[in-house]
Amino acid sequence: MVGGWLAGRCWVSWCTIRGYVVIEELRIWPRSHGGLCVAHLHPVAITPDAVTSDDVVAARKLLRDVISETPVQHSWVLSETVGGPVYLKCENLQRTGSFKVRGAYVRIARLSDAERARGVVAASAGNHAQGVAFAAGLLGCSATVVMPEGAPLPKVAATRGYGAQVVLTGTCVEDALSEALAYAERTGAVFIHPYDHPDVVAGQGTVGFEIVEQCPQVRTVVLPVGGGGLASGVAVAVKNLDPAINVIGVQAEAVAPYPGSLAAGHPVSVQAGATMADGIAVSRPGDVPFAILSQLAERVVTVSEESLSQGLLLCLERAKQVVEPAGAAGVAALLEHARDFVPPVAIVLSGGNIDPLLLSKLLRHGLTAAGRYLAFRCRLPDQPGSLAKLLSDLADLGANVLEVGHERLGPRLHVNEAEVFLVVETRGPAHCEEVIGALRSAGYTLAFS
Repeated sequence: MVGGWLAGRCWVSWCTIRGYVVIEELRIWPRSHGGLCVAHLHPVAITPDAVTSDDVVAARKLLRDVISETPVQHSWVLSETVGGPVYLKCENLQRTGSFKVRGAYVRIARLSDAERARGVVAASAGNHAQGVAFAAGLLGCSATVVMPEGAPLPKVAATRGYGAQVVLTGTCVEDALSEALAYAERTGAVFIHPYDHPDVVAGQGTVGFEIVEQCPQVRTVVLPVGGGGLASGVAVAVKNLDPAINVIGVQAEAVAPYPGSLAAGHPVSVQAGATMADGIAVSRPGDVPFAILSQLAERVVTVSEESLSQGLLLCLERAKQVVEPAGAAGVAALLEHARDFVPPVAIVLSGGNIDPLLLSKLLRHGLTAAGRYLAFRCRLPDQPGSLAKLLSDLADLGANVLEVGHERLGPRLHVNEAEVFLVVETRGPAHCEEVIGALRSAGYTLAFS
């Protein structure tokens, strides 16, 4: 079949499997979707052999009674930003708090009985750990998860709560990975890779089927990219449903191996920098995901730390969704590269497992990036009333003082000087500029760091 139309208030979810069309499921759409709906069945090129659409279909059958079909939420504010409809695919509401459970369950379910009897082992600082622990528990398989000693306590507690044995070792995920591989060698446990395995990629790809069923008009799918398991699986799924859909990955500027790897034509490692998006801080693409994304992805873009914090804040403040920094990467991309996305756009909020203490810090970072916080130093005469006058001037400007630090004996200060550090709450970037300009006009010398 090279194409055709089906009509009558129904839409057919379909995929190509080794050159022929398979109708996977018939879905009836309500009048809220426009009454009469049709689907055009397109001719599709075969995807890379490592993972094909039939693998994703099979994975979906395995997951049918295991995971939740997470909702898609329309975002008015992002729609205004790009000039067309934008939808959020809320995998932060998935069981275990992220998409990772999809791939973990499929991988473990496809082990032989003898392999599951030996148990499984994984290395992770968070989402993959919980996905493996939860999936292993459902499948009656013992799980050991190696985590860095500094892993957030809520993630450690959740992983244990799902029934896994947690081993804390080293200071980073690389240390945990080395220990997990050594554990597998010693015990015979099966190592469950977080992204570089066809079964994992197929499991993550089930997100793609859901996106197109829930938002059949989608033209662009935007996803966070670490090793590439989620993006590659979704690319296989959506490109087989409709080759015209663009798949765009997003990485943090500080750890972005995919742009250079795609340019080079093979996976390339990069030196990892510091980023708040630890969930996608992977210094080398996975071989299986890279082979797929190099053929099916439109491109991979990078975003700044400032955009990540603004994206997280927007999700919480405007979409009422709690997400981790990596989970907000797609939103950050729309804020930073708004003109680069063809609507309708679907953004995957990939995870919501965030430590409350880290969330409070990131919200403050996001408020600062959005011009809602202003922090500065100011030198004053060391005499009664100087600080009171500054605070009064700030009050007159409508700036709410949140923190005050007062230093009188610093080596850089003259004997008749004092320095104050202030954090004030403002109403946005324009108000920040107004406050700064008014204070300077009043003779204050401000320093920002």
